[in-house]
Amino acid sequence: MKIAVNTRFLLKGKLEGIGVFTHESLQRITRAHPEHEFIFIFDRPYHPSFIYSSNIIPVVIPPPARHPLLWYLWFEWALPIVLRKYKPDVLLSPDGYLSLSSNVPTLLVLHDLAFEHYPEYVPGLVGKYYKHYTPKFAQHAQRIATVSEYTKRDVMQLYDIAPAKIDVVYNGIKDVYKPLTTDAQQAVRNEYTNGASYLVYVGSIHPRKNMVRLFQAFDAYKKQTASPDKLVIIGAKGWQYGDIMAAYNAMAHKADVIFLGHLEAEQVACLVASARAMAYVSIFEGFGIPIVEAFASGTPVITSNTSSMPEVAGDAALLVDPTSVEEITAAMCQLYQQPETAEALRQRASVQLQKFSWEQTAQKLWASLMKTV
Repeated sequence: MKIAVNTRFLLKGKLEGIGVFTHESLQRITRAHPEHEFIFIFDRPYHPSFIYSSNIIPVVIPPPARHPLLWYLWFEWALPIVLRKYKPDVLLSPDGYLSLSSNVPTLLVLHDLAFEHYPEYVPGLVGKYYKHYTPKFAQHAQRIATVSEYTKRDVMQLYDIAPAKIDVVYNGIKDVYKPLTTDAQQAVRNEYTNGASYLVYVGSIHPRKNMVRLFQAFDAYKKQTASPDKLVIIGAKGWQYGDIMAAYNAMAHKADVIFLGHLEAEQVACLVASARAMAYVSIFEGFGIPIVEAFASGTPVITSNTSSMPEVAGDAALLVDPTSVEEITAAMCQLYQQPETAEALRQRASVQLQKFSWEQTAQKLWASLMKTV
């Protein structure tokens, strides 16, 4: 069987979110199924590390598609030409886009519909593209995979898609996320926070991540507890981050906030495993991978009681209303003042973790793909 795959997000050194999902799933699927031929379709020169096995044919078709106009040209003009040439039996598109101009049976992966709920957080032309085309993509696809039950319900309700057409395929966790010894944790703190304990946030600097309230809560936490904790921010700036930086500049304890920018997975894993807790209080998430990465690292989690996050966290995190600075602050104080709470969360996290692995992701995505043909 010939399986075409949209691999636009396989970018060396820039794997985030969808790129990680694509990479972790495909390396397992292609190696597990040498009897099938995979056509990896890139929109720019690819790194050879993404050609996981000998049953992969890489194809590059311009233009590099990172703008709504170029998305349209790539998916509706360039991609169909390749599909007609190679005549695949099925197309896997893990980034939420597909070609309306092609009749190749397609499995579409939808990670979230955040733009439907919070259009103000999406740049104008991008938001218009999503709003116009995503419902059409959902209708056109033979099958859909979502990364949470929450997103499945969202797709069903907003786009009138039958539940039988949708499979839930959870994200997994990289092997680098694991607990560290006490000495190793202290070495990480010595390197990044001058030896101080800290709370950690992992994700882009973007309004949907609720960082204004995170900074306000951290300020209140420092005032109420006199804790020596720092707040470590791991992630690159997205867009519309002016209000976030204004909130940071207004902090009484801004000197205790450390911005580290984008880091490699190994560095992130060490920082997460050495934190007192993770504070991940987004307004909306289709999944929330940092939650389970913290679980795997033995790090307690504070997260939101909205969208998919309660589903992913289960009973293994402190759930808060992300619009309440007071609730976020109270959760920080609870973990600082009650070590027994942190330990209880670690125990529950080890159970919740069993639901998430890239091996399970690959198996479920493959099963969904086989239903698509």
